[in-house]
Amino acid sequence: MAAEATHQQGSSSPMSSSACIRASLPGTLSPDAVPFTPMPQESRVQMGSAAAAGVQFSRCASKLHSLRVGDPANLKTELNLLFDQLISENYSSNYCPNHNIKPEEVCTLLVHLTRLVPLSQEHLVVKLCQLTHHLLNQLQVVVDEQTLEVCVCYVVRALGVCNPWTHSEVLLALSTLVYGNGPRCNRHLGALLGDGGILRLYSDPSHPDMELRRAALTCLANLCLSIPGQASLEEPYRSMCFKVFLQTLQSPQPPEADPLLYCMVIQGAVKGLQSSLSGGKWRFGGAEELGALLAVLKRFMFHGCPGLCVEWLSVLYPAPLPQYETCSPKPPQPPLAPPTQAKTSTNKKRKSKGRGKKAGEEEEVAREVGPGPRGGETWPKTPGHPPCSPAVSSSFWKISSSDSEFSDPEGAAHSKLRLYHSRVRQGVLLCLLTVVKAVDRRTLYGYWSSFIPDAPIGGPPPLTLLTIVLKDPSPKVRTCALQVLSALLEGSRQFLGVAEDLAPPRTSYTPFSFSMATTVRELHRSLSLGLLAESSPHTLTQVIKCLAHLVCNAPYNRLRPGLLSPLWRQIRPYLRHRDVNVRVSVLTLYGALVSTQAPLPEIQLLLTQPHTPHTSQDAGLSWRQREGSGSPSHTPHTPQRNSLTPHTHTPPASHTPGEEESRVPWLLQLCVSLVTQPRDDQSDSEGPGGGGALALEPSPIRLEALQVLAHLVRGYFRLCQMCLCELGGVSARCLRETDPSVQLHGAKLLEELGTGIIQQYRSENSQPESCKVPIQQVVQFWVEVLSGPLNGALQSQQHPTLQTSACDTLSSILPQAFTQLPERSQTLCITVLLGLTFSDNSLVKAAAVRALGVYILFPCLREDVMFVADTANAILTALDDRSPNVRAKAAWSLGNLTDTLIVNMGCLGELFQEELSDMLVLQMLQSATKASTDKDRVKSNAVRALGNLLHFLSVGQLTRPGFQRPLEEAISALVTTVQSEATMKVRWNACYALGNAFRNPALPLDSASWSASAFSALCCVVISCQNFKVRIKSAAALSVPTSRHCYGDAERFGHVWRSLLTALEHSEETQDFMEYRYCSALRHTLTHSLAHLLKLSQSHDMPALGESLQTEEGRGFREHLVKYLRGGGEGVEGEREGGRGGEEGEVEEDGEERVRALKETVERLKGLSGEGDEERNREERMSAKVVVAVLEDVLRSCEELEVMSSD
Repeated sequence: MAAEATHQQGSSSPMSSSACIRASLPGTLSPDAVPFTPMPQESRVQMGSAAAAGVQFSRCASKLHSLRVGDPANLKTELNLLFDQLISENYSSNYCPNHNIKPEEVCTLLVHLTRLVPLSQEHLVVKLCQLTHHLLNQLQVVVDEQTLEVCVCYVVRALGVCNPWTHSEVLLALSTLVYGNGPRCNRHLGALLGDGGILRLYSDPSHPDMELRRAALTCLANLCLSIPGQASLEEPYRSMCFKVFLQTLQSPQPPEADPLLYCMVIQGAVKGLQSSLSGGKWRFGGAEELGALLAVLKRFMFHGCPGLCVEWLSVLYPAPLPQYETCSPKPPQPPLAPPTQAKTSTNKKRKSKGRGKKAGEEEEVAREVGPGPRGGETWPKTPGHPPCSPAVSSSFWKISSSDSEFSDPEGAAHSKLRLYHSRVRQGVLLCLLTVVKAVDRRTLYGYWSSFIPDAPIGGPPPLTLLTIVLKDPSPKVRTCALQVLSALLEGSRQFLGVAEDLAPPRTSYTPFSFSMATTVRELHRSLSLGLLAESSPHTLTQVIKCLAHLVCNAPYNRLRPGLLSPLWRQIRPYLRHRDVNVRVSVLTLYGALVSTQAPLPEIQLLLTQPHTPHTSQDAGLSWRQREGSGSPSHTPHTPQRNSLTPHTHTPPASHTPGEEESRVPWLLQLCVSLVTQPRDDQSDSEGPGGGGALALEPSPIRLEALQVLAHLVRGYFRLCQMCLCELGGVSARCLRETDPSVQLHGAKLLEELGTGIIQQYRSENSQPESCKVPIQQVVQFWVEVLSGPLNGALQSQQHPTLQTSACDTLSSILPQAFTQLPERSQTLCITVLLGLTFSDNSLVKAAAVRALGVYILFPCLREDVMFVADTANAILTALDDRSPNVRAKAAWSLGNLTDTLIVNMGCLGELFQEELSDMLVLQMLQSATKASTDKDRVKSNAVRALGNLLHFLSVGQLTRPGFQRPLEEAISALVTTVQSEATMKVRWNACYALGNAFRNPALPLDSASWSASAFSALCCVVISCQNFKVRIKSAAALSVPTSRHCYGDAERFGHVWRSLLTALEHSEETQDFMEYRYCSALRHTLTHSLAHLLKLSQSHDMPALGESLQTEEGRGFREHLVKYLRGGGEGVEGEREGGRGGEEGEVEEDGEERVRALKETVERLKGLSGEGDEERNREERMSAKVVVAVLEDVLRSCEELEVMSSD
C-alpha cells in the first residue's frame, strides 16, 4: 500500500504539469487566433519542476504537521529527511497557478516547526534556519505578526543557547525574518541591539569571525530597511546601527582576513547605511559625521583598484577650495620581462577582462586623463588610437596581469575577487546616491570638490567620480558613478550660475566664479572622453543623460563660447546608434542644448550650419561599428522628401548671414523626419508597425523628437518660423494618430508655435516687422489648425490630458489674428471653451477657465458685454470648485476680466458701466472677497481683482444699500491681507489693490470708516515689511490720492508723512542680502511719495511737516530729495515688477519736471506762510517757513550740482 501510495504521489506531478500546459493553450482555434508558438523545452521543464515543488511542499508539510513533540525516537530522522527534501526544492519559478504555495501555509508550518524542534538539537536548529531562509527568500513571503513574533523569539533564544558554530545559519534566518520588519520587532530590539546584544557583539569591528560579522551586519541592514508606507526603525536603534556601519567601513581590513569575505562584510555595511538613510529624514550629527561618511564612501569607491596607493582623508570638510588626495609614490617595481610581454601580447584567443575589445581605447583614454595640461581642453574631433607600448603603464587603473600568468584555479579566484571588488564599488556608489538625495543640496555644495574635478595646476589627477567613469572596468560601476554625478548636477543651476570666465583671468588670485567655470569645462572634457570611450549601451545612455543634466544647469551665457560646439558635433553620430535608449538620450541632450539660456549665439550658429554627415565624428562612429555598438542603417530614411527632409549629401558651402538665417535648421529637419518618415530598418520589432512596410520609428524616439521640436520652437522661433505651416502639418498628423502620447505632444507643439508668434508681436519685442510672421500667414495657419483634428482633441473626453493641452493651444492664438479669423472659427473657440468649463475633470476645467481669461483680454472680445458676462459667470462658477488648481486659474482669469473692466471704463466711459449688470458686479465683488481667504495661489489674484472692482464701482452703485456691506468686507479683506503673514506676492498684490481702489474718485476716503484702517495698514507695511518690493508697492499706493481731502484730517496726513519719512531713514536695513538690489527703487518711490504729499499739503499740515524736517530723518530726506530731483526713473523697475499695472507712483517724470513741480510747491507754501495773522495760525506760518527754507536749500543744492556737472 505504501508503494502504491508512493507511486500515486509520484505520478501526480507529471499529470499536474500536463494539466497546466493544457490550461495555458487557447480553448478554440480560428483563423484570427494568434499563431501557436510552442513553449521552449526549458520553460516546460521549469513549469513541471515548479509544480512538483508545490506538490512536494504540500506532502512534506502535511507530514510535518502530523508530527508531535512526544513522538518516538525516530522523530529526529523524520525531521532531517523532510527538511532535506524541502530545502532541496526550487520554489523561485512557479509557473502553474494550481500549485501556488500560499503564504499562510508557510507561516503556519514555520510556527509549528519552532515548537517541534528543540534547541538542544543543534543540527535540526541549523536545518530549520536554512529552511526558513529558503522558503521566505524564494517564495517572497511576508510573514504575519504572529509568525514574526514566534520565529524571532525562537532564533533569539537559539542565539543565546546554541553553540557559536550554529550562529551564522541562525543569523541568516533572522536576517530573512526581519527584512523590512524592524519596527515590528520592538520587543526584541533590546536583546539584539542593546548593550551586550548579540548583534552588537558580532557586528563589532574587533570581532575576529568575519562570517559572523557579515551575518550580523546583514541583520542590522534588514532591520533598518524601511518599506514604503510603513514606519522606520526607532531613532535610538537606527542611530546605533548607523554608527556600527560607519565604524565597520572605517576599520582597516584585518591582515589575515579572506578578501572575498571582507568584501561581503563591506557590502553588508554599505547596504545598512543605504537602508538607514532611506528610512525617512535623517539628521547627521554635525558636519563631522557627514564628512566622515563621505570620506569613507569615497575611499571604497576605488576599492580593489590595482596599483592604487593613496593616503585617504578620514573626514571631508566643506571648503571653498578643492581637496585632493595625493597619490603616494609607489615602490619601484622591476620592469616586465620581455618573455612575459611577448606571452601577453601573443595570447590572442583569450578575451581581455573588463571592457573586452576596448583595451586599446581604454589605455588611450587613461593616457588622456593622466598628468598633463587639463584646463579648458576639449577632446579632439578625430581622435587617433596609436598602439600603446607594453612597457609603459598608462594608468594605475589598468595594471593587471593577463590570464595566462595564472593557472586555471588562480585565474578563477582572481576573476571572482575582481567581481566582488566591483560589487563593493557598485554598492558604495548606490549608497552615495542615497546620501546625495537625503542631504540638503546646499550642504553638498561644499563637498563638490571631493567628487567633481576642476583643472588641477599640476601633479597627478584627482580621484573623483569621473575617474571611475573613465577608468573603471565594470560597466555597472561606471553607470552608478554617472547616476551619482547626475544627481549632483540636477538642480544645481543656482550653484553653477556663479561660474563666469568671460573676463581675463587674474594673476593675483582665482575668483570663485572662475573656479566654477573651470569645473564646468572639466566636466565637459571628462564626459566627452567618457562618451568616446564607452561601449556599453546602458552606460552610454547614462553618459549622455549626465551631459544633459550639465547642459541644463551650466550658465553658458557667462562662459566663453566653444563648449557646446564640440559636444553638438560629437553626439550627432549617436543618432544612428542601434540602441533605442541611446538615440532617445541623444535627442534629450539636443533638447537640453536648444533650451538652455535660449537663444545662445553659439547654438544659433550650429543650427544654421549645413548638415554634413561625413564629418570627423564618423571616425568615432566607425570604431563603434567595429565594436558592434552602432549601425549606420538607422539613419532616418526618407523615401519621399519634402522641404523639411534632411539632404544628407549636400556639400557644405559658404553662405552670407542672411542666407544662414533663412536656412531650415538641420535639427528641425531631422526631428520632423523621425516623427513622420518610415524608418530604414524594417526588421526591427520595436516600431508600432510591426513588420509593415511603412513602420515608423519607435514611439520613444518619436516622442522625444517632438519634445525637441517644441524646445526648438520655444527658444529659436525665428529660425523655425519659415516652416510654420509644415510644423503645423506635423502637429496635425500627430493629432490624427491613435496614440494619446503622440497626440499630446502634437498639441504641445501647436501651443509652442502659437506662443512663439505671440512673443514676436509683444510691444517690448524690438524685432522689425519684416522679420515677423505676417498676420495673413498667422491667420491662415490658425484657420487650417481649427479646421483640422484639433476639434477631435478638444472633444476627447477619454483623454483629459489631451483636452487640457488642446485648451492651452486655443489660448495661444495671436489676438490680432483672432480678430481676422472667420466668425465660424471664433464662435467655435468660444463655444468649446465655455462648454469645457463644466467638465468633470479638474485639469480640463482649469485649462478652459484659463483660456477664457486669455480671451477676455482680446480687443475684439473685451468690448462685447455678452461675452464678458458669459465669461464672468463661468469664472464665478469655477471659483467655487473643489479643486485648488481650478480655483487658482479662475482667480487669475477673474483678475484679467477686471483688468478688462478698467480698460473698457477708460475707453467706453460710463456707457459700459451701465450696460454691465449691477448684480454681476456685486457677485464678482463677493466672490473675490471670499477667494481672498483661500490659499495663497488663489488669494494673490483674488486681491488683484478686488482692487480693480473697487476702482470700477460707480457712484450709483456705491450709494446703493446692497453694495455697502460688500464694499466694507472687500476693503477689510485687503487690509487683512496686507497685514497678514502671507507670501510676499500676495501682500504685493494686496498693496497694489489698495492703491488701485484709491484711484476711484467716488470712494469716500475722507469720511469712510474703513479709510483709517487702509492707510494705517499701508503705513505699517512700508516701515516693517522685510520684503522691499512690498514696501515699494505700499509707498506707491500711499501716493495715489490726487486731492488733499482723501488723506483725511491733519493727524492722518501727519501719520502718513512720518511713516514714509521713517521708512526712508531705514531703507537700507534688511536681514536678506538679496533685498539690497531694490534699495535704490525703494528710496526713489519713498521720496516721490513724500514729494507728492508736500505738493498736496495745506496750512494745517505744516506743524507736522516742519517738526519732522528738523530731525535727523528730515536731514536724510533732504539728501534723497536732491538725488530724486537729479535722477532718472530708478523706481520704475522695482515698482512695476511682480504684477500688472504699476501706475501708482507716477515715477516716470524726468528731473526737469520734478524740479519744476517742487518750485511750484515752494511758491504755494510761501503763500501759506504769509496768510492771516491770527494767534492760532502763528505755528502754522512758522512751520511753513521752515518747510520752505528746507525746500529752497534743496533747490540751491540741485543748482550747484548742475553747475559743477556742466563744468
